[in-house]
Amino acid sequence: MSETVLPKEQVDPVIEASSPTPGTSSKNRGSGLVIVALLLGAAGVAVGGWGVWQVRGLQASHQQQSGQLQDIGAQTQVLKQSEQQLAARLAQLPQASELEDRRRLVAQLQGDQQRLSERLETVLGASRQDWRLAEAEHLLRLASLRLSALQDINSALALVQGADQILQEQDDPGSFAAREQLAKSLAALRSVEQPDRTGLFLQLAALRDLAIQLNTLAPEYQDKGESLLGLTAPGDASDSRWAQWWDELSRYIRIDFSADKNIRPLLAGQSLTQVRLALSLALEQAQWAALNGEPKVYTQALAEARNVLQNNFNKDNPQSKVLDERLQALTAQPVSVVTPDLAQSLSAVQAYLERRHMAADKPAAQARQETSP
Repeated sequence: MSETVLPKEQVDPVIEASSPTPGTSSKNRGSGLVIVALLLGAAGVAVGGWGVWQVRGLQASHQQQSGQLQDIGAQTQVLKQSEQQLAARLAQLPQASELEDRRRLVAQLQGDQQRLSERLETVLGASRQDWRLAEAEHLLRLASLRLSALQDINSALALVQGADQILQEQDDPGSFAAREQLAKSLAALRSVEQPDRTGLFLQLAALRDLAIQLNTLAPEYQDKGESLLGLTAPGDASDSRWAQWWDELSRYIRIDFSADKNIRPLLAGQSLTQVRLALSLALEQAQWAALNGEPKVYTQALAEARNVLQNNFNKDNPQSKVLDERLQALTAQPVSVVTPDLAQSLSAVQAYLERRHMAADKPAAQARQETSP
């Protein structure tokens, strides 16, 4: 084998090129140390900042925990006070045996109250019925009073109908006799016609106004253009003089060719006023009699009014004639009626009330006998 020996000159340059120089290596080491130192400083700063942040977080959490501890302490104090109050209330509460006794008393009281309310409803129901029946009796009394005092058929009919309706609401077979009498009274009231007293009063008032306006006028001579017995001729110079004399005489002298007729004096001044007053008073008396149902006074007053009218006023006067005809027509109008008697109906209702009270008193008497020793 042959060894190949390289020459020194060729090997050394390569070695020299690959190995660094001492100055260059020292610079590179210094820069690496600086970089490492900077990194270590940055890491130290970061570690210090992180430590500061951790410390502050711990302080904040410590403060928060201390606040929570204070709140918990305050809540604990409140709970302690509430516990003390509950303990005091529990100490004031009665024992279980006492509570059981009170429960039994409350149950007994509720039962007594329910029974009392039932009895009260029963008593009130009976009282309402009694009040209604008493109202029916009172209505019948009012109807009887209206008939006897005022002869008011319509009002009495309404009152009796109200009493019959109350008995109908009771739905009691025992009220048959009372309702039968009420039916008879209602039939009797319906058969009677109610006089129109208000209408008569107003008609008489209108006739009074007409009587005040009555007036008797003296007839005057009416010249027809003829001379008296030919004393004046047409064209005579004394025609105007005779006419003047005749006008004057005609006011004082009257010639009546019907002497067989009754001649009435003419009224004027105070006499006419007195006659009008007498006629007005007679009509006013007739008004009073119409309202109070007095037929005798009514007929007498109208007769007196007609007498005054016929004796003092002329029949030919239209006003006098109309007034006389109206007075004659009103004389035939009824002012009173024969009212039915409600005494039997009232007695029947009272008898029914007595039977009802007796039937209600028997159970009470038996209950008292049973409870008595």
